[in-house]
Amino acid sequence: MATQQPATRPANPRFSSGPCAKPPTFDVTKLANAALGRSHRAAVGKDKLKSAIEGTREILGIPADYRIGIVPASDTGAVEMALWSLLGARKVEMLAWESFGAGWVTDVVKQLKIDAEVKTADYGQIVDLATVDTKNNDVVFTWNGTTAGVRVPNADWIADDRDGLTICDATSAAFAMDLPWDKLDVTTFSWQKVLGGEAAHGVIVLSPRAVERLESYTPPWPLPKIFRMTKGGKLIEGIFTGATINTPSMLAVEDYLFALDWARSEGGLKGLIARADANAQAIFEFCDANDWIANLAEDDATRSNTSVCLKFTDARIQDGAAFAKAVAKRLEAENIALDIGAYRDAPAGLRIWCGGTVETADLEAMLPWLTWAFEAEIAAQSQAA
Repeated sequence: MATQQPATRPANPRFSSGPCAKPPTFDVTKLANAALGRSHRAAVGKDKLKSAIEGTREILGIPADYRIGIVPASDTGAVEMALWSLLGARKVEMLAWESFGAGWVTDVVKQLKIDAEVKTADYGQIVDLATVDTKNNDVVFTWNGTTAGVRVPNADWIADDRDGLTICDATSAAFAMDLPWDKLDVTTFSWQKVLGGEAAHGVIVLSPRAVERLESYTPPWPLPKIFRMTKGGKLIEGIFTGATINTPSMLAVEDYLFALDWARSEGGLKGLIARADANAQAIFEFCDANDWIANLAEDDATRSNTSVCLKFTDARIQDGAAFAKAVAKRLEAENIALDIGAYRDAPAGLRIWCGGTVETADLEAMLPWLTWAFEAEIAAQSQAA
């Protein structure tokens, strides 16, 4: 077996699934106009936050009558804000096929103690969407399973005339997949994923139907301050125009504004999707050409184009978890691929981020090194036996 190291190295070895690689043109000097040392409630702070909101609307094509808010605690905070504020009015269906979806099930069933109908699937699969009653029930799901590398193939399963709400965790889908806003009532994501923004802030997008629920329904449990989106039975509109619930990092906001500008330069959403698709395709073709590695997603229609999860299939591998960790360690030691180990709760393997901030040339340079690391580890395992 070949053990010689490839001649070409990735220019950027960052393939982490969050925080993700910065846009290729990023430089800290691009953040020089950040409103540092200023109140986020001052005119300059409010203007920047509003620009972030409207830039999000522009790039993602979010309808004008949908509200967009910047909220605390990343995507987790945004999802939990929705769960605590909106659920309890109707029957709930929880869909989970990876660790974060499973976390939302725990929130709803064990913390809120809602008698929800829980539908789960193993890593690499999704639930039977034809069995989901979106007409009558509130439904909570992830659009793209960050830790499993699977995504819903489309939104055809969501009823147009639904009475319930759809609550969608889209953190590794927004800016890389074409989200059908007419099918989504609450959508959440964080800046740290597809646009490579700095962490700590989440985004929540509300349809008019979600706003109507907020203004007509009061949940039976206490709401922490950072979850409250209404006051006196009316939506707190300021949250959705730049008056955030708690103090945001103006440096992180500036970084997001830079990322939005970069997205525009790449052709907006279509350009970002094309970049992610090209990245993922490079890995798909690599898997097709090598019988020792495969996509964790079992159905081509549900394969993610951002968080691509892989499994080793070679029969010589004795301990899958130890082998995958060793391969990832070899690549990190050579500064070829950083942070590509599978998520701790996922099956043993690798997870390679393919969102738009990653350059296809870097992935193409990394993949021969993956072969090298695999063969080196197989040899090491054989010698140790």
